[in-house]
Amino acid sequence: MAQAHHPGHPHTALTDHGHSGHGQAEQTHGHGHGHGHGHGHGDRNQGHGGHGHGDGLQEMLDLDAEVAATQVAELTTRAAELAGDHPVRDVLDIGAGTGTGTFALLRRFPEASVTAIDTSEEMLEHLRESATRLDLADRIRPLRADLDEGWPGTGPADLVWASSSMHHMADPDRVLRDIHATLRPGGLLTVIEMERMPRFLPDDLGFGRPGTEARCHVLLDEARVEHLPHIGSDWPARFTRAGFTILESRVLTVDMASPLPEAAIRYAYATLSRIRSALADRLEPEDASALDDLLAHDGPRALRTRSDLRVHSTRSAWIATRR
Repeated sequence: MAQAHHPGHPHTALTDHGHSGHGQAEQTHGHGHGHGHGHGHGDRNQGHGGHGHGDGLQEMLDLDAEVAATQVAELTTRAAELAGDHPVRDVLDIGAGTGTGTFALLRRFPEASVTAIDTSEEMLEHLRESATRLDLADRIRPLRADLDEGWPGTGPADLVWASSSMHHMADPDRVLRDIHATLRPGGLLTVIEMERMPRFLPDDLGFGRPGTEARCHVLLDEARVEHLPHIGSDWPARFTRAGFTILESRVLTVDMASPLPEAAIRYAYATLSRIRSALADRLEPEDASALDDLLAHDGPRALRTRSDLRVHSTRSAWIATRR
């Protein structure tokens, strides 16, 4: 997934699962991303001790990859079908993060190599380590670049993947034109946008005031309006203006009910921990206290004790081509 990293403000620090190849380093939601975000590649899945514990953003992106693996695999399968006889050998992953899209694409296109673009050297190093562990290092070229500063010398591509990254660009229309110029005729652009953080909790927790998670999302949306003006854009119109023909639009839905697998529980801990941290100065005291109880490692109110914990997220996806 792709996006920018602004750990300082709530929405960027928490709302995307991906990273952008454009000049920042953050993410907490992707689908990512996207985001912040090919799956089954991470091993940073230690248990959560509670709010403030764990491996932070990288862990959350790896867990998002595991939770959304089926949906991303379906999208790469559809991209392969739409590619038809057009060979897919040179792939760009914009805002690669920990490698969600990169590894999914390598699995789907066995003859391809991927240039993984991100602004965060830490994320790219994590991706390198995962690639080495999976014996895929020879098929990946990590590239640190900020797309807001201009298009890097990637060479032509057969497929460009951008998950939870386009809305972080200062000028997404210019970046889309650059992508169009980079793609070979018949090449594909696949874009995923996750506009809101996933949801995990019932409205009534059985303690505190009902609506804790909903109020957190309101605060995140307020930050989004201020810091991420391109979220919720009319992306199909932008693709068309840049010269693309849209082949398919779809919604990727993750909807998991209790009992959740261990990775999904850790995902809830990781995501809600980052929400708690990012909104620390904005939360009402009662909501802060409720999140602290939920994020405790032990205790009667801890997330892992709940029988009503779920994972629900939606991501919009488009596959377009350069004719």
